[in-house]
Amino acid sequence: MAAKRWNDLSPGVRKLLVVAGSADAALRAAALFDLRRRPAEQIRGPKWVWVTALSVVSSAGLLPLAWFVVGRRR
Repeated sequence: MAAKRWNDLSPGVRKLLVVAGSADAALRAAALFDLRRRPAEQIRGPKWVWVTALSVVSSAGLLPLAWFVVGRRR
C-alpha cells in the first residue's frame, strides 16, 4: 500500500494533523524553556539527556508531557 500524499488527505485530516503538530511544537517549546530556566538540582536525570531527547525524539507530545510530570522535582 502506497503512502498517502498531503493532497490525497481529506480537509478534516489535514486540519487534525496541523493542530496536532502545532500542539506538539508548543509543548516541546514550553518544556525546553522550562528546562533551560530550571537549576540542575530540580531535574530528575542529566539535563543534557532531557534537552537531547526533547530536541531530537519525535514523540507525538508524550516526551514533553513526561518532562512536566516526571522530569521536574518539586
